[in-house]
Amino acid sequence: MEMRRRLVLTLPLTAVACGEAPSGEPKTPTETPDPIAITPSGKPERQFRYQTLTGQLVTDRTYRGRMTLVLLAATYDAGSQVQARYLETVVRRHAPRINALMLVMEPPQNAPLAEAFAASLGLSYDVALAGRATIAGEGPFPGLHHVPSLVLLDRQGREVWRHLGVIAAQPLDEVIAARDDRKRR
Repeated sequence: MEMRRRLVLTLPLTAVACGEAPSGEPKTPTETPDPIAITPSGKPERQFRYQTLTGQLVTDRTYRGRMTLVLLAATYDAGSQVQARYLETVVRRHAPRINALMLVMEPPQNAPLAEAFAASLGLSYDVALAGRATIAGEGPFPGLHHVPSLVLLDRQGREVWRHLGVIAAQPLDEVIAARDDRKRR
C-alpha cells in the first residue's frame, strides 16, 4: 500500500519534469514553429526598451513604421554568430525598409564580449544587452530564451513570426516578403 501511494504521488511530478502538465497536455511547445506561421502573441504590441552598446536608447517606438527583426543571440554560441551574419545580409538587401536589433542574452558584465562579437562580424544594425526578464524568457518576447532565435515585428510592433535556431538569408527574405503588409494591399 505504501509503495502504491509513493508511485501515485510521483507520477504527476514525473510528467511535469518531462514538460507536460499533470493533465498530459504539453506545458510549452517543444517543436520549432513553422517559420511562415503567424505566432499568436499575448499582447498586441511588443513593448521594449534597451540601451545599445553605443549608448543609444532603442524602444519599440524607435522602430515603428518599418518591419523589425529581433535576434536573440549569445557571444559563446556558434549558431548565433551564423545567424547574425545571415541577418546582416538580409538587412543590407532590405535597407532601409526594415530594422534589426540583436539582443545579447548575457549579463551586463559581458558587454565587452558583446562589443567584440558585433565588431568582429561588422554588424550594421543595433546591438544591445538583454535584461534579466528577457534572458529568462519573461520579457517582451515571452517564451523565448533560446539562442539563436528570431522574431519579426510588423510595422506596428506586433509579433507576426518567430523562429528558433538558425535560418539562412534566403528563407528569411521569403518570410519578410510573405509578411510585408504593404505588398498585400
